[in-house]
Parts: sequence; structure tokens; C-alpha cells
Amino acid sequence: MKEEVLEFYKKVSMYTNYGPYKEYFESLPNDLQKLTELINDQYIHRVVLFRSYLQNSKIKDEYPWYRYRSHDDILLTVPSITAELFRLDNRGFTNLRENKDKVIITCRYASILLASILKKGYSARVRSGFGKYFREDQYIDHWLVEYYNEQENRWILVDADTIKNTIFKNYKNIDINRSYFFTAAQAWLQVRSGKESIDRFVHGGYIKGLDMLARSLFYDFHALMNDEISYLFFPTFIDEDKEFFTLTIDELKEFDDLATLMLNPDENFDELRYLFENDKRFRAINTPLLGDRDHLEL
Repeated sequence: MKEEVLEFYKKVSMYTNYGPYKEYFESLPNDLQKLTELINDQYIHRVVLFRSYLQNSKIKDEYPWYRYRSHDDILLTVPSITAELFRLDNRGFTNLRENKDKVIITCRYASILLASILKKGYSARVRSGFGKYFREDQYIDHWLVEYYNEQENRWILVDADTIKNTIFKNYKNIDINRSYFFTAAQAWLQVRSGKESIDRFVHGGYIKGLDMLARSLFYDFHALMNDEISYLFFPTFIDEDKEFFTLTIDELKEFDDLATLMLNPDENFDELRYLFENDKRFRAINTPLLGDRDHLEL
């Protein structure tokens, strides 16, 4: 493994920057199982909160009705998530956190939190793709973390979000079998080659289509570049379905080429970095508050 690659993934991003919490993060468990369990105890997944009302579970009674049903569009960075956790319970990360004092986030946010904590001593990066361990017949959009184990000289998949919520009895969230997870690049190329049906890939519980896979590809591309954008953000030139479906064959081929590079991000690191730093279409992002008019140079 190139040293420059490992050093790159030890750096924090705007999203994973631990900022004033660096010393505190260093006090957290080094054991990955204990660490992921601790992270799990700090939040309720927004889907779990929603289901609590359908299933009449205790969560709906313990989480205040007047609080946000999701913090995904508010707590975009690790410092903001951590600050809110301390505001709600000044013990910080605690296994004793009550449901009323938890944040409501999803896998992307749990993953940036884990990656940030790991960066205190490891090379770590967030990955966006599709998990095969939620449903028998579909692949569900999911984010997790890779950290580099220098003793074994390989990247290890760690899931900060689904310690219990899987269809596998013997599932372990540390060192996940690669066959259980499609990266966005793998998913894109599998569908484009006809090896997998587009209908088997689902985002947000119900969103399907090649346009969705294209956006997922950009989530993972940016994450590989230490820019772990939220799923609320979209590339400017395909932020609307009508834009994606007017792409030419040659433009779709550019997606294929990007995905192919992303299959081996370490070997193709320099090429990926070049695209990230020079291709405006691959870099510029629209957000809920930023639109095409904010990117006039494009």
C-alpha cells in the first residue's frame, strides 16, 4: 500500500474533523466492538423511530414528540453531532444514554462519526453503497467504514449502524464479508453490464433507478476523496431526473469509467484525485440551499 494513500485517509475532512473533541475521542475505546456498540447507544435510526409508532414500541413514548424526527439535515458534521450529544447529556458518549437524549440519524452519520474516531490512529474512510444483509431480495442503500489494518495489510469493513438489524443470524459488524456489500461502483457496473437487475437496488426504502445509482456513485466518489457529502447533496448536472435522462451515451460512459477506477481506489488513487480536483461536473454539488445559479462557472 502506498504510504501517501494511508496518510491521506488519516486526515480529517470538513465532515470528520474532530476539532475540539480530539482529546476526548482519544479516551474512547480502542476495541472496535465496544466502540461501535457505544456509538449505537448514542442515537436512534430515523427508521427505527418511525417504526416505533407503527409497532407501538417504548421508543415512541420515551422520545419527545416535539423534538426533530431526524437530525440528518441539521447535524451534518462530527463536531455538530458530538456537541448535540454533550448538550443533551453532559456525560458525552455513554452506554447509559436515555432515548429522550439521543440524536436521530442514519448510517451516513454514524459512519462519519466512527471514521472520525478511528482517524485518531488509523487510516479510515467512509464508503457508500448497498447492503445485502437487510432483505432477501433487495440491496438497500447503506454507508459504512473501511479502516486499514497494517498488520494484515488490508482494508476492513466495519458497520457502525447495523449491529443487530440484519437478516443473518451470525452477522458480525466487524470485518464484514465483502460479498455482503456492494460499493456504489460495483452496483453501477453490475447493472450497466446486465449482471444485476436495477429493481434490486433501493435507496431510502423506495427510490429506484439508474439515476439513483448515479448519485450513489458520486456519494462514494466524494467519500473516497475525504469529502463525505450527505445524501441530501447532488452533482449539479444530474440533480434532477430530467437532467440525468438527457445524458448522452458518451456521458454515461464517463460514469462507467469513473466506476471502474473506483473498483480499485488505491491503485487508481492519483487518477481519482485528478478527476476530483479538475472535473467541475464531478466536484460541484447542489444542496438544499445551493442550486445551478450558484455554479455559474459551469
